[in-house]
Amino acid sequence: MELSLAFSPCPNDTFIFDALVNKKVDTQGLSFDVILEDVQTLNEWALAGKIDISKISYGVWPIVQQHYALLRSGGALGMGVGPLLITKEEKKDIDINNATIAIPGQHTTAHFLFSMAYPHAKKKKFKVFHEIEDAVLHNEVDAGVIIHENRFTYQDKGLFKLIDLGAYWEEKLQIPIPLGGIVAHKRIDMATVKKIDQLIKKSVEYAFTNYPHISDYVKINSQEMSESVMRQHIDLYVNKYSVDLGEDGLAAVRKLVEINLQSGI
Repeated sequence: MELSLAFSPCPNDTFIFDALVNKKVDTQGLSFDVILEDVQTLNEWALAGKIDISKISYGVWPIVQQHYALLRSGGALGMGVGPLLITKEEKKDIDINNATIAIPGQHTTAHFLFSMAYPHAKKKKFKVFHEIEDAVLHNEVDAGVIIHENRFTYQDKGLFKLIDLGAYWEEKLQIPIPLGGIVAHKRIDMATVKKIDQLIKKSVEYAFTNYPHISDYVKINSQEMSESVMRQHIDLYVNKYSVDLGEDGLAAVRKLVEINLQSGI
């Protein structure tokens, strides 16, 4: 059986899926048509029901859960992993509610967390995540929400952190931040979904067994990132919740859905 599988080219995702898609583990008769795309595109495809198994932002999960099942393995949750709000100048008195803010996609968890912290901010520009630093630097926007590897490189470009949006969530709720999860479309039979979940778990465990070695698959898709930044990326976003959500991880996801539905974010 061949299934479509989509995730981002970021080191955490390629690290997680390397062993699975390159058959370093026994795939038990399954094969995958792999597509790598940015997270907002993945969210839009999930909304359209395009992909069989996909990485998504938890920000879009409340909308797609009717058609997709959430897997326990392969996702990104944790403490200290949230997006950052950055500015060009080191200033603390910026009026966020009236400022123009670049956001990495309408349905991303980053947008959800920003909206939690600043529910009255209305002037948003939705951009692909890797365009946001330049938008801030060129004064296209007043501030931007950054994710992925930009968390490790923004200071090198002379940018400043205004607030850690993940810290806002953690201080308020005292639970891990659900960033992104892996979902399987409900058109796939449940026995196959469970098999896929176990295969992803084995793929993550294989990657950890060989870490800190960075595989060629991770390097090829890392957009000219240095190995040190790749490791920072993996160290931050791949952890025990990537192996299995566990009860506390599932509770965090349920809390995000609850807040989303209550607030209308």
